[in-house]
Amino acid sequence: MHVPDGFINAPVSAAAGVVAAGAVAVSLRGARRELDERAAPLAGLVAAFIFAVQMLNFPVAAGTSGHLLGGALAAILGGPYTGVLCIAVVLLMQGILFADGGLTALGVNITVMGVVTVVVAYALFRGLVLVLPRTRRSVTVASFVAALVSVPAAAAAFTLVYAIGGTTDVPIGKVLTAMVGVHTLIGVGEAVITMLTVGAVVAVRPDLVYGARGLTAPLKLRVDGELVDAAPASAPAPAGSPKKVWIGGLVTALLLAGFVSFYASADPDGLEKVAADQGIDRNVEEHAAAGSPLADYGVEDVEDARLSGGLAGVIGVGATLAVGTGAFWAVRRRRAAAPEPRTTESV
Repeated sequence: MHVPDGFINAPVSAAAGVVAAGAVAVSLRGARRELDERAAPLAGLVAAFIFAVQMLNFPVAAGTSGHLLGGALAAILGGPYTGVLCIAVVLLMQGILFADGGLTALGVNITVMGVVTVVVAYALFRGLVLVLPRTRRSVTVASFVAALVSVPAAAAAFTLVYAIGGTTDVPIGKVLTAMVGVHTLIGVGEAVITMLTVGAVVAVRPDLVYGARGLTAPLKLRVDGELVDAAPASAPAPAGSPKKVWIGGLVTALLLAGFVSFYASADPDGLEKVAADQGIDRNVEEHAAAGSPLADYGVEDVEDARLSGGLAGVIGVGATLAVGTGAFWAVRRRRAAAPEPRTTESV
């Protein structure tokens, strides 16, 4: 659902940019409370993993594909503030390096794909885990539902933005119906990916899943038909190094972007299809980074399509990991350097 340049007029694009900048600023401050010494490097990995999975377009209807938005996944794994920053990093790298998502529309994309998906998904996720039994299955079920709802919510948000600042005169009701309809189908794929990823991390290191930290009862696993504590109730959460999880996640991201992405659907994604069908794309503009050597997720002058796309994917994962990890470590350092709040004693 990467909005290109030319879909939204300049004033609304600028206003969306202000909203996105404000959300990022708030998230930079809020992420200080979410990022500890283990979470900071993992947050960069989450951004790189989302970049990789977004390359895997999957078919959802005749001539239409979809891909992960990632807001729900980022929020559940890293926290809502960190989640917004993860998606912002991904969108920034995609726009600058790969000419994916307009640069003047960056604020629109961050607002729709980052802020809306994170807020909707995390609010729904937290509500569900509070009322469901405190089990691993409940966490994965809640992540499925949250991710599923977040995608059509983002589609509705885009339609609202387009209704205010669209550059073509089209029936908004038809746009809303088409956008929400196709993105509900895409949401199913998003939900499955999110559920499987969250479930995999919860199974091995539940302490690394931010969305599971607030549970009032110990997380439980089903073993031989019986529920047992994932960790003893009297013991603190595992404090070991997340190195194995980090390495496993990075290898998975590299494989997905460098190899599996070659087999992704070539059909237009939900927004592209609706835009073509409804005439939204009549004023689309050429991307400012169209001349990038990595534009369209291929390496310039590499003739073999498989090798070109794979190299571009690997470069993208590496760049997103480096930028994301650097940003999150900087946020973490600011948290560590922040003075402790003063306490007063009665005299």
